[in-house]
Amino acid sequence: MAIVIVAFVVFLDQLTKYLAVKYLMLIGSYPVIKNFFHLTYVENKGAAFGMLQNKTLFFIIITVIVGAVLIYSMIKLPENSVYNYTLAMILGGAIGNLIDRVRLGYVVDFIDFKFFPAVFNVADSFIVIGAIILGYLMIFKEKA
Repeated sequence: MAIVIVAFVVFLDQLTKYLAVKYLMLIGSYPVIKNFFHLTYVENKGAAFGMLQNKTLFFIIITVIVGAVLIYSMIKLPENSVYNYTLAMILGGAIGNLIDRVRLGYVVDFIDFKFFPAVFNVADSFIVIGAIILGYLMIFKEKA
């Protein structure tokens, strides 16, 4: 099941980024809910909040290392555990952004909540949600 989650996250991420490039690149931003939620095309050459700009090789290396650790952890965990599913969400997001970095040299971002200080994408969303669930499990659950 974890491999299905990884594949789904990568597919959804790459599909939405393709649509962002196709429909948003030329117009820049489209207000879905004015002054609250926009679809805004951004080429992010850094990490979260645009930090460490133009360090593409560094991010590729780090992602490969983290990805290997995630895969190793997933192999060691029971296949149908909640831990495994959350790691799969994080791995899928990491792979989605890695594909952009290798293919384009930057990550396509497009989800723009105007109250939030950064534009992000589907891969980022799965990484963050997976990390929050994983943190919760590690702090509050004895076994999942």
